[in-house]
Amino acid sequence: MNHQNTISNKIKTIGAILFLLMSTIIIATIYLNAKNKKDALVINIAGKERMLTQKISKNIFYLYNSDTHDYTELDNATEEFIYNLNSLKDGNRLTGIEKVPTDEIAKQIAKVQVLWNNFNHNVQRFKDLLLQRDDRNEVIIKNIVNSIYNTNNNLLQEVDNLVTMYTVYTENKTEYLKYFQFGSALMILLLISYSFSQLRSIESNAKKFMEFSKQLIQSPNDQPLEPIEIDAEEEIVAATDTINCFINKVNSAMDYSAEAIEHSKQASSKLEEITDEFDKVLGELENSTDIHSHLNKSEDMVIESTEELINSTHKLQELKKELDKLLQTCNRQ
Repeated sequence: MNHQNTISNKIKTIGAILFLLMSTIIIATIYLNAKNKKDALVINIAGKERMLTQKISKNIFYLYNSDTHDYTELDNATEEFIYNLNSLKDGNRLTGIEKVPTDEIAKQIAKVQVLWNNFNHNVQRFKDLLLQRDDRNEVIIKNIVNSIYNTNNNLLQEVDNLVTMYTVYTENKTEYLKYFQFGSALMILLLISYSFSQLRSIESNAKKFMEFSKQLIQSPNDQPLEPIEIDAEEEIVAATDTINCFINKVNSAMDYSAEAIEHSKQASSKLEEITDEFDKVLGELENSTDIHSHLNKSEDMVIESTEELINSTHKLQELKKELDKLLQTCNRQ
């Protein structure tokens, strides 16, 4: 018997699969949502890099066209750009940013890094020359400003491409999350359908068992009981085997009692024939006193044996009556 084919095991298996599936969905959804939040932070930082390049360029033009030498805003923007670029490239534990997720994005960051190094070099030269500004280095400063302008456009375009790559990467993960949720929902529906089918199978087998039991109760008293045959779960099969064992014992007792009664009737009939034969012999031997005396004794013994057989027959008939009462009691239940 397959011990896996039990009602309890089926319920436990379905419950375990459903629990595991729901737990996986919840954990995966929480994890992917947390990742999406971090990705949104990365996109925000990459977008801020684009804004910082413009801020640095505008500050350069402002310093070039004014007499001020306050580099505070320019230095702050430069340091923030470098800090953010390193965070995107190497990750940042403080902000929860991980390292570059794909090789394609890593290559784009490397391209931005090269452009930035050239751009930042011009910025630092501009700062140094601006402190010594005179007619001799005016042309050099102007060329540096023009170079910063041209480099800024290229840097701005590559940073914009970097933002686009991060955006596409995040959108793809979001789509993956949607597909995962849809797939998980479909699996849950399939599991629910399977659960209903198993419950209907259990219910159907239980109804079959009850129908066989009713047929057993309604069977004629003078007919042998038919064993129950059903292919179902282990618990129902075990109950069926128990009833079949009882049915086999009752059928065996009924067959034995009926056979014994038949044998006793045949023996009684045979003895009656013998008695009739003795009566004839006695009629022929009436004049023989000794023989008549022995025959009387023999006849008494035969009559006594016949009475014992008749009593045995009555006892067996009583046994059959008791078995019939047992069946009637089962029918009433």
